Amino acid sequence: MTTTTTEPTDPTATEPPAAPVTETETVPNPNAERAKRIGIGVGRTLLAVIGTILVFGIVIAIKGADPIDTYTALFNSIFHNPNAATDIALRATPLVLAGLAVAVPARAGLVNVGGEGQLLIGGIAGAGVALAVGDALPGGVTLALILVAGALGGALWAALSVVLRLFAGISESVTTLLLNYVALDLMLFLVFDPWKDPNASGQPTSRPIPESQQLPFLGSGRIHLGVLITVVVLVIVAFVLKRTAWGFTLRVVGGNAEAARRAGLRVGPLLISAMFVGGALAGLAGAIQLAGVEYKLRPLFLFGFGYVGFLASWLGRHQPWRVAAAAVLLSALVIGGDSLQIDSGLPAATVNVLMAILLLAVFGFTGRKAKA
Repeated sequence: MTTTTTEPTDPTATEPPAAPVTETETVPNPNAERAKRIGIGVGRTLLAVIGTILVFGIVIAIKGADPIDTYTALFNSIFHNPNAATDIALRATPLVLAGLAVAVPARAGLVNVGGEGQLLIGGIAGAGVALAVGDALPGGVTLALILVAGALGGALWAALSVVLRLFAGISESVTTLLLNYVALDLMLFLVFDPWKDPNASGQPTSRPIPESQQLPFLGSGRIHLGVLITVVVLVIVAFVLKRTAWGFTLRVVGGNAEAARRAGLRVGPLLISAMFVGGALAGLAGAIQLAGVEYKLRPLFLFGFGYVGFLASWLGRHQPWRVAAAAVLLSALVIGGDSLQIDSGLPAATVNVLMAILLLAVFGFTGRKAKA
């Protein structure tokens, strides 16, 4: 019988050290990442625009018009018309403020569908001040009061919806929408009865505000001071939302209201302040339109501007500068859309179809990006 002996392992013996493994780590380049994101965003936007052109071209063809001729007339109406730039600027002025009136509450997670009513209340408040003061004060002082009254009226009208949400549990998207019709009925009552201009012929209007209370023109054209006021307000809103503590807390509340409440933020007052500021912007737009363009109230005063402003805010993803760009784009489409009826025999409302297709295209590509 043979036995096999195994030598004990020397506990002092050590294994040779393993060769170090070196890994090459790639540090992401921030500039490259940013350029990539910008490129993807631009690519998606171009695809959305191309898709819009194709789909709207099909709609035009179904209506019996030539798509190429229609697009040519639309392009010429926007870029070759000497008055187009002025018309676009004047139309975009209330639209920019109406879009911001949606964007600011959206930062806090609120849906403001009441821009239409807040614009009207701003115009009503401004006209009320003008008719009440008359010539008792200097024109410049009364003009300032008109703008302040318009902003305050729109702010209080909008804040009412948040108060109903906080104390009655009613969604602000419902109350702001329904308050649009209340504001319209209030304006119609004033135009048809107590404020009716006895000297007006045809469509009923309110008594016009005096010339001394109207916004002055910038230069010899039709561009009034309200355009410059809107640009200044846009810069202020963009700065406040991005650079101040209030703008930061709005984003926190909009991200998660319950977490913000547990962190010690006063969510209720923040929601009210967000809608208050949004309503003030819309009310200011109504007062500017009254003192700069219309000079009186009428049944179709700023008709549809609040809803188009809502569309501009969503197209711009509630970013102030993008909202302004979307408002200018939609204004250009509306101004150019006049040629659709004249040159192509299409209904004037066809431009609304174009804006709807553009919105759906942008939302579709953005939704796919978010899903990815």
